[in-house]
Amino acid sequence: MEERLLGSTGLRVSSLALGTLTWSRDTDEHEASEQLRDFVDAGGTLVDTAAHYGDGGAEELIGALLGDTVSREDVLLCTKAGVRRTPDGGVVDASRGNLLGTLEASLRRLGTDHVDLWLVQAPDPRTPLTETVTALEQALRSGKARYVGLSDHPAWQAARVATLLGPGGMAAVEVEYSLLQRGIERELVPAATDLGTGILAWSPLGRGVLTGKYRHAIPSDSRAASAHLAGFVEPYLGRTSSPVVEALVTAAQGLERSPLEVALAWVLSRPAVSSAVVGARTAAQLRESLATDVELPEAIVAALDEVSAPHLGYPERR
Repeated sequence: MEERLLGSTGLRVSSLALGTLTWSRDTDEHEASEQLRDFVDAGGTLVDTAAHYGDGGAEELIGALLGDTVSREDVLLCTKAGVRRTPDGGVVDASRGNLLGTLEASLRRLGTDHVDLWLVQAPDPRTPLTETVTALEQALRSGKARYVGLSDHPAWQAARVATLLGPGGMAAVEVEYSLLQRGIERELVPAATDLGTGILAWSPLGRGVLTGKYRHAIPSDSRAASAHLAGFVEPYLGRTSSPVVEALVTAAQGLERSPLEVALAWVLSRPAVSSAVVGARTAAQLRESLATDVELPEAIVAALDEVSAPHLGYPERR
């Protein structure tokens, strides 16, 4: 698997990152262990998680596997903070106290003294960015996070945080990016490119829709059939997505590759993308994503770009 620099930093990450959203919930310890081993054997290094995945269960599972399944030195750990549990569910909280407290809890669950990349999970309208940045700075100074960044923040906030942290301070932004979700190209991609910030693309397979498995029906074992994930997939099952999926399937057939491989290759060819985060419920599903040697002809890229082009209006296009 290819290694890439994370933006303008010196941190080298694998072109695919292992997503752990389903770990400890839909993915048990046996499947997680097999996934982690297969991922590292394929040359993968970056493991992506978050404090709230499985209410901390994903981090605990990763911590239990490090040392037994793979060595801590063989992986780069990326986790996120900024979602606080309440009796009614989760609430975004990017205050300094919550962020730093969550980081300490993450380190205990992961069984390590530092994470390689630490991200603020989501924008918090109630907390000033200046306060959030002090937590990022404290994590860096303490050595408990080697690099920091943001997740799912708009471009203006990314630019503001990068300015407050100073040169080289913000390593990454993690955002949804696929042929079915290209909204970041309007402002965030240009901003990240200019700032030297690496992009981690989550859900590069369009929440599973770009595998082509939903073209005719919803498989009974799929996320769209799951009670807690159906709402996550549903927005991409409509008529708007269908032309993109069909064009992808046609391109894949012409290249004698799977739609999954072509969709991943498209994301990995985009400017500023350092890594694409792939998550799977089973090890068998993950192995389908680990073949990343596809190079798309320019004509295929142009055709996919055209059919999936995001709407541009004022002020991006005048």
